Amino acid sequence: MSRITSAFQTAQGENRAAFIAYVTAGDPSLARTPEIVFGLASAGADIIELGVPFSDPIADGPTNQRAAERALSGGTSLTDVLTVVGEIRSRSEIPLVLFTYANPVISYGIDRFAEDAARVGVDGVLFTDVPEEELDRFLPTLRSAAIDPILLVTSTSGKARIRSASRTGGGFLYLVSRTGVTGARLDLDADLEDLVIRTRKSSRLPVAVGFGISNADQVRKVANWADGVVVGSAIVNQVAAVGDSDELFSAVEAFTRPLVEMCRKI
Repeated sequence: MSRITSAFQTAQGENRAAFIAYVTAGDPSLARTPEIVFGLASAGADIIELGVPFSDPIADGPTNQRAAERALSGGTSLTDVLTVVGEIRSRSEIPLVLFTYANPVISYGIDRFAEDAARVGVDGVLFTDVPEEELDRFLPTLRSAAIDPILLVTSTSGKARIRSASRTGGGFLYLVSRTGVTGARLDLDADLEDLVIRTRKSSRLPVAVGFGISNADQVRKVANWADGVVVGSAIVNQVAAVGDSDELFSAVEAFTRPLVEMCRKI
């Protein structure tokens, strides 16, 4: 059983949604990235998404764009991210998903990437800019390396597309809560509950909801509808506020713990 599948099964057995935290690798520095991950794990996060910094992050809002810029300014590359994954894996079994665009992986070499990612302990890969129809060049190597391809679906995805994505993908299905880019929002879309329910009915995989979920009340609501809740920009903002400081672990842990506690279903 994969670490991702195990995490969802554990959460289900505890009557809660899995908490998935996103951070940008290399922000505020590569040296601090494992510390951030361990802080999130200490707070109770079930799965970590590590963003691979990219120079043209079209799916990301301003918060994650700035984080990517900071990481790139520090020289962070895909090679560095894989090295950091190895450092994290040597001390933790928390599931790790790389949140990336296609170009860094293609430049690295798809076969080489899958081999190296599996060796250091990557559990899943989510390509933000590759639709299911164009995944064929990646899927065979990811599957042979036992790495879950995490697919995105949206409010415009019909039943047939959701079913297809859940058959093609692995680990979990990532449901984008609204149209547009990533970023914290004050309110959830009014029809999100119905969207989550419809998506879960059509998916063979657990459904995790992300994009725009940023506070405890939003996490509580989504956790009662979905199998998993993704919080990204709000955590990235906390990292940016604290910066390259010895207090980063405790600050991330303190911010995340109340969100994790809201994942219990009622």
